[in-house]
Amino acid sequence: MYIVAAYLTYLAVTVSVTVWVGFALRRNGRVFLIDAFQGDAELANSVNYLLVVGFYLVNTGFVALALRSNADLTSPRQAIELVCDKIGAALLVLGLMHFSNLYIFNRLRRRAREHPERRFGSVGDGVRRPETAPIGRVLD
Repeated sequence: MYIVAAYLTYLAVTVSVTVWVGFALRRNGRVFLIDAFQGDAELANSVNYLLVVGFYLVNTGFVALALRSNADLTSPRQAIELVCDKIGAALLVLGLMHFSNLYIFNRLRRRAREHPERRFGSVGDGVRRPETAPIGRVLD
């Protein structure tokens, strides 16, 4: 009986937090990405959308995999502890994903400021290329 309540509580909390964080990332991440991509709003919006989709996929996958438990819950205390353990693990994964994304985009932003000559050109044929970077240095 307690296990069903624990599962439902865990799902309600983790899905709610996932949706809330996803909205916050989409709304607030856009400004950061526009700066990281040197004002290219189209590219920033695209990357922002892809990051949010990836965030939802990874987090809901983790939540689903972490749902299973072999615990035999015989008291409300055990149910609360199980739910807290599972929610804590999900929140740690969310935090690690968030900080790793921030680290990567901060490096991109720093690199763009150090090398302003490497700006993204127009879309043209649908492929973005740095305007002045030599062929062998595009991925540096």
